Amino acid sequence: MSHTFPALPYPYDSLEPYIDAKTMEVHYSKHHKTYFDKFVNAVEGSELETQSLDEIFDNISKLSPAVRNNGGGYYNHIIYWNCMSPNGGGEPQGALAQAINDKFGSFAQFKEAFAQAAINTFGSGFAWLIVKDGEIHITSTSNQDNPLMDVVDVRGEPILALDVWEHAYYICYQNRRPEYIDAWWNVVNWRAVEENYAHALL
Repeated sequence: MSHTFPALPYPYDSLEPYIDAKTMEVHYSKHHKTYFDKFVNAVEGSELETQSLDEIFDNISKLSPAVRNNGGGYYNHIIYWNCMSPNGGGEPQGALAQAINDKFGSFAQFKEAFAQAAINTFGSGFAWLIVKDGEIHITSTSNQDNPLMDVVDVRGEPILALDVWEHAYYICYQNRRPEYIDAWWNVVNWRAVEENYAHALL
């Protein structure tokens, strides 16, 4: 398979006022595109060119920092973009809602636990909701690592991602990460997360 740079699923300004258009433009067209370009350069001419990202991440401990950092940045942002929507917000439905209630007691308690994982991610990184052995778990990773990589403490299939690198929010929120996280809930695309959950259970 060849690695491609996917289009953003919505216009830059469509997540306003929660995430501003300038942040989206710089984040997607500069940061994400740079990760993709550097990843493609890092795997060019090697067997990694035709491997899936899942395969690459499964052996990331044996690969170069350029593949780990840029491959992670390429993949992580795809999950992040696809978990947001101009018509987002609200709460999950169906099987995912049930799983959240069973695991965390309520959606409100889940939100608090997820927000704390994001707030407490030191420096740069991502907060994740993952499926591991058929159960959902909250976890976080540093830099551009993700739960598919063989170097992280808690591995699983990512179904929801929140980018807490400062470039994801600094233009609008400066150093107020908790405020950005509060706003982000308004654009979470629960329909996409529900689909990710169903797929992860297969």
